[in-house]
Amino acid sequence: MEKTYELYHYLMKLPVELTHIQEMRLDEARNKYLPTEEELNPNMKFVNNRLVAALAGDEQLEQFAQDHTITWNDDPILERMLLDKIIKSDLYNDYMADDEDSMMSDSLLWQQLMKQVILPDENLEDAVEQRSLFWTGDDLDLTGQFVCKTFRRIAEGDENAIMPMYKDEEDSEFGKELLQAAVTQMPESNALIDELVEGSRWDKDRIVLMDRIIMCTALAELTSFEKIPTAVTLNEYIELAKNFSTAGSGQFVNGILNNAVKQLRKESKILKR
Repeated sequence: MEKTYELYHYLMKLPVELTHIQEMRLDEARNKYLPTEEELNPNMKFVNNRLVAALAGDEQLEQFAQDHTITWNDDPILERMLLDKIIKSDLYNDYMADDEDSMMSDSLLWQQLMKQVILPDENLEDAVEQRSLFWTGDDLDLTGQFVCKTFRRIAEGDENAIMPMYKDEEDSEFGKELLQAAVTQMPESNALIDELVEGSRWDKDRIVLMDRIIMCTALAELTSFEKIPTAVTLNEYIELAKNFSTAGSGQFVNGILNNAVKQLRKESKILKR
């Protein structure tokens, strides 16, 4: 969670870094020998983007970046590649040609650039994975969604646009409590899984390890967290199986967990709906 929160800040710093590079490029072109008329009087709309100015001036963001040494300056090739890709995009050209000039349009540009140009870039994904063992392409996509939401909140004038790591104390403890419950209950959970598999068409000796981990964690959540509705837990872990395990894992986990819920309810181990 801590490393994901760092990635959130890395991505929010990226527009500031890229804009700074573009500003330097324009300045160099303006001061070169025999500049063209366009180089002398460039369109500064991208450089003067209000969202980027808000990010650059945010003390909370800057303090976090300093405390965690968050910078893109150690990867100048990637920065320039991303900037070149942005400038060649239709999003950039449409934005530069549009007469609308507002914080909302400035924010929308970077939301769209994030979704359509930056996050899908394979070089960015490789760079992110090299920065931390805890970061993957999936983390990049998910964190990017929160970054875009933050950009939108900044445009709307939300003074608390930058999200906290946890929404409250209960949320901050959830991960640790779930991990502890999953590990503590694992022998019991595995026994239940094996029992249910024996009565099905599946072979327990061929259960993928990731499927077992997902199901054991789901069973811990089902039995230990009364505030989380059963349907929510089932849906979440079935999706996890689809995304992080084999092609048939979603169907398998779905069948086993639904049968587990029926049995645990009979044994009064699940009382919630």
